[in-house]
Amino acid sequence: MSEKKRNIIAFSIIVMGILFVVYGIYRGEIDVVLRKAVNICLECIGIG
Repeated sequence: MSEKKRNIIAFSIIVMGILFVVYGIYRGEIDVVLRKAVNICLECIGIG
C-alpha cells in the first residue's frame, strides 16, 4: 500500500473518531460514561 493511501486511511479514521466523540457528547453520553467509570473504580477499590 502506498504512503499516500495509508495517510488518507489514517486521516479518515481520525476524523470518524472525532465525529463519533462529538456525536456522543451531543447525545449526552458523557454522564453515562462517567457514571460507569466511577462504579467500576469503586468496585475495584472495594468501597462500593
